[in-house]
Amino acid sequence: MSIKPFRFSWQSFAADSPKEWTERAKKAEDSGYSAFHLADHYIGPGIALDEAAHPIQNLAAVPAIMSAADATNTIKVGCRVFCTSYRPAAVLAKEAMTIDFLSEGRLELGLGAGWVSSEYEAMGIPYDSPGKRIDRLEETIHIVKAHMKAKDLNFEGKQTTAKNYQGLPGAYNDHVPLMIGGGAPRILGLAGREADIVSINFNNSAGTLASPRDSDSAKETKKKIDWIKDGAGKRFDQIELEIGAYFTIVTDQQKATAESMTEMLGMTTEELLSFPHALIGSIDYICEELEKRRELYGISYISFSDNSAESVIPIVERLHGK
Repeated sequence: MSIKPFRFSWQSFAADSPKEWTERAKKAEDSGYSAFHLADHYIGPGIALDEAAHPIQNLAAVPAIMSAADATNTIKVGCRVFCTSYRPAAVLAKEAMTIDFLSEGRLELGLGAGWVSSEYEAMGIPYDSPGKRIDRLEETIHIVKAHMKAKDLNFEGKQTTAKNYQGLPGAYNDHVPLMIGGGAPRILGLAGREADIVSINFNNSAGTLASPRDSDSAKETKKKIDWIKDGAGKRFDQIELEIGAYFTIVTDQQKATAESMTEMLGMTTEELLSFPHALIGSIDYICEELEKRRELYGISYISFSDNSAESVIPIVERLHGK
């Protein structure tokens, strides 16, 4: 397993003003983050969002990504990750390559099969079986990669179609880094075959946010990496492994802070402190823990959310590129 340099992304979900949004993107760039991401969710407060147990995202991904790109100069921008059920594959490919073109090659394109069943229902989108949703993702990847190369598109699959035209624009620099996210065997095997970056996430195949204890213990994370390896074969060392550090708190009161979270997450203190999606402790501790986890799992790309992204800037500054 090759050890890759650390990279970090700031994933943001909402802003109260245009200025707040663009200033946040600039801050991420100025602080050494490699990428500034959104997710791909549409529903506001209400029953559907309560059922999803997901943060509010008040900005649509495509225009917000372009706004962040316009406000910055070097940082990668993108979506972690686009749900391939929410727009036709041909439309998503065109939108993505247009963002890459207008940002002069700064798109980092994340794709996933979708999982929030209540969001599908709220928007009138059929919530197909996991197998059908992954079929759609796989077909979308095929179309996106062809569009990336500005090829003639002549694809007609079970779930998607793009035929009888040339995909334009192509990738600004011939290739757009492709991230595929998920937490179950088939999707991570697909990611191993097709992705440049694999985002290791909860197994949310039931349509709601999975229990961290059940789906993402240290033991389960090793299983997920094995699924990626099975799909990747000899190309595994070319893949960058990414994970969301959703439960990150910078504190000198590590034990007390962890103990206060154990009931909510259904873990012991020891389990929480080794939980791959959690980083709790001082700046020095978290830096050391990230280096240990990189050795253990090969994970070198860490995403932080709005609730922790500013507090970990000293970590980003210390470890980025090392």
